[in-house]
Amino acid sequence: MSPHPLFVAAAASYTANCALGASVGLGMIDTRRFRWVHHALYIATSTLAAAAAGSAVLRGRAGDRRAALALAPAAVPLTIIPRISARSRRHVVLALTAAPFFAAGLILSRK
Repeated sequence: MSPHPLFVAAAASYTANCALGASVGLGMIDTRRFRWVHHALYIATSTLAAAAAGSAVLRGRAGDRRAALALAPAAVPLTIIPRISARSRRHVVLALTAAPFFAAGLILSRK
């Protein structure tokens, strides 16, 4: 089975998490009573990214390995971001540094 669906799910989860974070940051949504949703999306994003990369490596095809390698650097900001205050600009910038890696992994997983 192709790992592509896991790359799609990881990218979708990342996008949803960024959209929720941006909406909160811009004051469009108030999540004080359900802050756990952002945390749950973060956990889902991290888990799906690891599953996508892992399944691509285990599949053993060169194209799949390239997709995994393209996504792998996203692990750095995903690991650091819980340690940065969500109210800081650094949190936003750090979260967005993962975007090119999710995009590259998703594109390369299609091939």
